[in-house]
This record gives sequence, C-alpha cells and structure tokens, in this order.
Amino acid sequence: MIGQLRKLWVVILIFPLQLIAQNTEISLIPQPSKIQILQGELDLHQNFEAFLFEEFADLADLISEIPGVSLAKIETIKKVKKQHNIGIRLFKAKEYDQVAANGYLLEVDESGILLKANTKEGMISGIFTLVQLSYLADKQSIPYLRINDQPKFPYRGLHLDASSQYMPFDFMKKYIDLMALYKFNYFHWQLTGGAGWRIEIKKYPELTNKAAWRTHKDWTEWRNNGMQYISQGHPNASGGFYTQEQARELVDYAAKRGITIIPEIKIPGHTHEILAVYPELGCTTAENNPAVLCFGNEKSYEFLKNVLDEVIAIFPSRYIHIGGEQADTTSWKLCEKCQNLIKKDSLGSSSELQSLAIKQIEDYLITKDRNLIGWDDVLAHNVSKKAQIMVGKDIETAKNAASEDYKVIVSVEDFLNLSNYQKNPKEQQDIRGDYLPLEKVYSFNPMPKELPGEKKNNILGAQANLWSKQTPTFQEVEYMVYPRAIALSEVLWSNQELSTFSNFNKRLQQHYALLQKLQVNYYPPSFSVTTDITFDSLNRKNTVLLSSEQFTPKIRYTVDGSVPDKNSTLYNLPLELTQTSTIKAASFVDSVRVSEVEKIELDVHKAIGKEVKYLAPWDQTYAAQNVFTLTNGVKGGITLKDGQWQGFTKSLNAVIDFERREEISSIAMNFIQVRRQQVYFPEELIISISDNAKNYREIAVIKNQSLTADSALQYQKFELQLAKPVMARYIQVKAAIPDDKIILTDEIVVY
Repeated sequence: MIGQLRKLWVVILIFPLQLIAQNTEISLIPQPSKIQILQGELDLHQNFEAFLFEEFADLADLISEIPGVSLAKIETIKKVKKQHNIGIRLFKAKEYDQVAANGYLLEVDESGILLKANTKEGMISGIFTLVQLSYLADKQSIPYLRINDQPKFPYRGLHLDASSQYMPFDFMKKYIDLMALYKFNYFHWQLTGGAGWRIEIKKYPELTNKAAWRTHKDWTEWRNNGMQYISQGHPNASGGFYTQEQARELVDYAAKRGITIIPEIKIPGHTHEILAVYPELGCTTAENNPAVLCFGNEKSYEFLKNVLDEVIAIFPSRYIHIGGEQADTTSWKLCEKCQNLIKKDSLGSSSELQSLAIKQIEDYLITKDRNLIGWDDVLAHNVSKKAQIMVGKDIETAKNAASEDYKVIVSVEDFLNLSNYQKNPKEQQDIRGDYLPLEKVYSFNPMPKELPGEKKNNILGAQANLWSKQTPTFQEVEYMVYPRAIALSEVLWSNQELSTFSNFNKRLQQHYALLQKLQVNYYPPSFSVTTDITFDSLNRKNTVLLSSEQFTPKIRYTVDGSVPDKNSTLYNLPLELTQTSTIKAASFVDSVRVSEVEKIELDVHKAIGKEVKYLAPWDQTYAAQNVFTLTNGVKGGITLKDGQWQGFTKSLNAVIDFERREEISSIAMNFIQVRRQQVYFPEELIISISDNAKNYREIAVIKNQSLTADSALQYQKFELQLAKPVMARYIQVKAAIPDDKIILTDEIVVY
C-alpha cells in the first residue's frame, strides 16, 4: 500500500516533467501512444516468477527470451490471486484498464512487470516493448513506467523478394526477429518471380531441382548471359530453395512473434523459371514470350491449382499474393490455344484473357477459404471486393481503390521501395531507381488526403518492399532495409502528429547501438554535407542551410574559395548572402575532415526574374517551376525530381528577354546526367544573341566535356566567358536531344 501511494504521489507531482524530460531518454521506436515515466528502476538481474493467463500460455517462450531476464518458474493461471501480485504477469485486460482491442498496457514498478491485453496480438506487442527496453538499458534495470499503447494501422508490413536472390533460412528468422522488434505484423514473402522458384512443391519436383538454381549468382550477370537455369548439384549451380518443413517452421516462428507470413506465387507473368522446366505450359508460337503462361491451355490452370493447394497447406494466411502485374500478352496474340479461348468466351482482347485467368484463380482460392492479394494492376481485371489491393503506383490510386470499397495496402514506389538508393547521390556509384533517404520514408502518410471519413477504414496500412536483384547477400539486404524500416514502423504504429523527424532521429541514435548488438549490417548516417537554399527574389538574398545525416553534425565552411580545415568557421546558423558567392563546406570529427568538400555556387545574376520564352516545350514529368524555372535564381539539387531541374525531350530552345540591351560578359547553364535513367548531357549548347528576337547571331558552341559512360550522377557546367563583353536584348540557348533521351537544366546564369 505504501508503495502504491508513493507511486501515485510521484505521478501527480512529477509526471508532467517526467513525460517531457525522460520520455526522450527511453528511446522506444515506434513511439508509444501514452507513456508515463515514474520514479525508480526495476532490477532485471533477478529470478522472476511468471504468471500467464491461459490464453497467453504459449507466450512463455517469448517472455524467457527478454534479454537479461531470468525466470524461476512459469505458471499458467485462470484468475488472479494474492500471490500473483509480484513477478512478471501476463493478464487479460479489464474494462477499467481502457486497453484498445489490439493494444496493451505495460506497468513496471517495485512489484515487477504487469502486462495486460485483450488479445494475443496486443500481448506480443507489449512483450517486444519490454525486449526493446531491455536492449536499450544502459545497465541491468529498466525505469518504472506505465505505457498504454496501440497501433495506428492494422497492416504493418515488410516484403522480401527471395526469388531474385535466395536468402539463407537462418537469415529469414533474423528478418522476422527484427520485424517483431519494431512491431511489424505481416511479412510478404515473394517465393517466385522469374529469377528462381524458392518453395518446394512435391507434385512438381523440377521446380526446385532445376528452377531454383541458375548459372550466375549475380542477377545482372545472369540476365546478361542467357538467363539459364541449371540442375542442383552442378558445380556452377547458384541458388537454393526452402523445403516445406522449413517454410512451416518459419510460419510457426513468425506466428509466435505476432507476424503473419503472406506467400507470393507470381502469375500470370514473370514465370521464366516455370517455363524453363515445364515448357508445355507456354504458348506454342514461333515468337513465344517465355515469361507468360499459356492461359488457353487447361494444363496451366491445373498446374497453378496444384501449386496453390500445397502452398495453402503450408501457409495459414487468409490471403495469398499472386502478384498480378500486367503481363506481356504478345505470345497470347499469336497463340492458337489462347486465341481459341478468346473467341470461345467472346473475350474482347488479350487483357480480358488475363482477367479471366485471374478470376479463375481468385474463385479457386475462395473455394479454399482463402482470398487474393494482388498489385493494383488487378483492379483492371474485375477482382472481387474480397481481394486486397496492394497499391504500388501512387497515393491517388490508393484513394480511388479505397473509395470503391476495396481493402487497400499502400506500398507506393516513391516512398516505400527500399530497392531505391539511400546514399547521397553524389556518393552513389550506381544510380538505380530514385533517391529515398530515411527522412522521406518517415514523412510518408499512408492515408490519402480527401478520402471520405467513412472510407478511411479501407486503408489497412502500408508495406515497404525490397526486390533483391541488386542485393545478392543478406548483409546487403540488411543495408537496404535498416534503418528505413524503423522509420516506417513508427509511421504505421504511432500518431505522426505527436512526433517529428528530429525527435525520431534522436531516439534512433540509441537504435544504431541496438542494431550493432544484433549484428545488423545497417546503412550508417552519412557525413556528406547537404544544402537547402532559399532565394528571396525581392531582396535578392540567398539563405543557406548546411546539414548532414549525422544527428549533431560538425560542419566547417569557407566563403573565400579555400578548402575548409579544422580552423574554418563552424556552422551553427543559416548563412545569408546577398552577393554572388562560393561556399565550401565539409564535416569534421574532432579536427579531422571526414567528408568530401561540398561546393555551393550562389549566383545573384542579371537574368533573375527575366521572362523566358520557350520555343520548344518542356517535358511535363520535369516541369519544375514551369516558365519561372530558368530565371528564378534557384539551382537544382542532388535529385532529378527536386522541383528545380527542368526536362526537355525534343529540344532545348529558350530565349531570355532583358527588355532592353544589356552588357553580357558570361553565360552558363548547369546540366545533370544519370545515364541509367536516360538523362544525358547535351552534346553541345549553342548560344546566340539578338536585339530584335528575329535575327540571331551565334556567339558560342559549347561542347560536352564528359566522356565517361558510367551510371553515377554527374554535373557539368556549360559556360561561356567572353573575352570582350557584348550588348544584346535577347539570349537564345539551344541544344538538340537524341531520341529516347532527356536533358535536365536548372538556370541560365548571366553576368
């Protein structure tokens, strides 16, 4: 009783300060809904008695896995008695506890640990909060506290493509462990997809005897060298598969940690590996497309149903993922069997044949008391409202699907494709996909704007995806997934209005140490200096913010053109500059420079604010600031789609009107190049001047100086320095663009 009164006294008098001051010290991620830090600590270095209600009895193993906790005994109980008031207790929540249906209540005090929940799902979440608390503790104790917590979204998922790269079975368990630690509850396990068949199917043994093995481990080398499969046991065989026993073991392992595994068997396209061993399931045409099953052939349906029967027997998940992306229908158009079926069923097109096939598979799953998940392409194929839609395109597609009463899992490419690179593009040797840093993942909101309130429940949650073509080892998988998955965990669990990225980032600092303890090969925060520049056109002033991915960066800079060293000015406030300037900045640890020097050129030039006439249109994908882009005083940044790089696909042909004749001594334009994304430097930039906008005089042809053909991000300034200034009212810049290429530029700088 005295202890309880003392605890109440502490809560009343200290709670407001404790909540603000100490909550940040307990760096839980995802952030709990409500947390109260109380006075005192519980020593974990003791033998606890554990009492579990019957419905939580099978969670005893999880309790015993809490780091640093020793159990003297574990007892299953039906009701609470006096002797159950100490130790570790897993009790059914009462109405007065005010615990959400899928939430938990955690109390730590002098009596021990009390966890309450309404469901096993909620109880598991509470246990993993304890696991985090133990991992994050500086010593063998955790603070007295009270947490009442619940998730924001019911679906919190991660995906892993095991088809493109086989991952060791032990790593799959580690992947599940990390998911559980951060309260994910769905694992989308892609087991097929063209690059390898990874799940044993006893009726079709060749799927794993041959289609699980290929001639090259590296996916790109395999693609470039014939995409050949090879029998298990061959000296060059690279790959692997999961036996049905292993898959069942992983299903059970995940379920004990509150995670449902959703298997993916991809159809109707991306089936290279199936047709490599069962070519009779492909279309019999001279121009056969080997990636698509023949759906005019009943044997294809028989094959898929037999496979699904065995998959369903392994995975208890209510939902089975079929992929369902739009297939290349070239072979169907030329296949006699497919065309006969199209005529027989009065189908209007090959697309309708895909709809028929997907519908048959969905109907078959329903007869097995299962439902279909597919990518948003399946919306075009008349799937039922029993299906879940995984939206990868954009948030607008998610909104439309939810408005039509489909259950939606948001998985949009721009925010949740972990195959996108995360390193500063200037450091990235190979630009694949788009730039997806940690902060951008954290900024994501799965709930579409303007979705009517009654439709919001149709948004189940979100999922981040990793397609493993470029991650051949589990270490590289970890590097791409963490810590970005940790950011998503908070997006899906916590109330975003109660936290900011800076607050999250502060808590994340302790999780780097946790990941080190768990031997996770995560992506470390970069020391590279990044800039955020705002130009005030009225006062012709640049405001420059310098930062890095470090939580407390130490950046030194110069404005005199010199390379910063340990004696250079330490950055602590935004820089305000009204003149043309060059800033050089770099990160330091103690007195040692630990990053490349970032050069920032600020041009307060003559063309700012002048009208630009476009004699050739810009590309709408890279519209940037429309007619204001090239003379708004703002340079492009480190990504192609930052809103300042304007793109041209036909030709660049633009004219600046100074409204009167001006003396011109130099003209320059910056261009960016990422060849893998078809963004190239122009071969040449032609500069001409005029006084009447009719008769132009060519004054320079500036040639491309870059001869490298790599896929890294590159910049180049095309610059004309006149030996003698000229007078002109108009300046024209022109560049021809090869077919299927695009050029991006940000500003026409004139002095």
